[in-house]
Amino acid sequence: MKDALGAVQSVLVLGGGSDIALATVRALVAQRARRVVLAARRPQELDEAVAQLTAAGAEQAETMAFDADDGDSHPAAIGEAFERLGDVDLVLVAFGVLGKQERMLEDPAAARELLETNLVGGASVMLEVARRLRAQGHGTLVVLSSVAGERARRSNFVYGASKSGLDAFSQGLGDELAADGIQVMVVRPGMVRTKMTEGMDDVPFTTTPDKVAEAILGGLRRGSHTVWAPPILRLVFALLRHLPRPLFRRLDL
Repeated sequence: MKDALGAVQSVLVLGGGSDIALATVRALVAQRARRVVLAARRPQELDEAVAQLTAAGAEQAETMAFDADDGDSHPAAIGEAFERLGDVDLVLVAFGVLGKQERMLEDPAAARELLETNLVGGASVMLEVARRLRAQGHGTLVVLSSVAGERARRSNFVYGASKSGLDAFSQGLGDELAADGIQVMVVRPGMVRTKMTEGMDDVPFTTTPDKVAEAILGGLRRGSHTVWAPPILRLVFALLRHLPRPLFRRLDL
């Protein structure tokens, strides 16, 4: 349960190795969050993150195994996480893969795997989280989407399609849960300098995990349903979304 000043006390991260997620959790711990569970496919790689959170003031910082692709395991995994935390103020869905467009054009199985992780896995676990949040009567679900989902671009349309589906699913889930007092917030970052984008050239408005975390915390304070990071991308993609298709196809995107 949030404290008397409205600060998040307990956080579950699904995709605990995400640079954006870890930056967000560090920012939350700096603002009095005290209990954190980082769920990831390879939790043994998160020992340093746990040590940092503990040093920053977290009273409980733990890891656990979580496989986004194994939908059958989601009920047990979410149940374990909620049992560990006792009461969950915020769940951050932060897993996802970028993939290589060139490979997916030649290997449809690779495209299917990406869609299953980013969209099917996300939808599966969010429904389980929603059920738990409804049962406890409160909570916030934050979902890392992407500006890539606003309009599928030629250079990454498979990834963009997966994020578009996740984004739409999250918005619909937010509408469904609003009457229960549960907030769903969709986060749409542009390019972020992370492990996932390592080696890629910066594009206009490239940002950092810490800046995205700052935007997420601002959205939580405002009770936002959508957060753009950086905010100017809302205007940029409003223009791109309405460009006539013949013109859009000519852009090097």
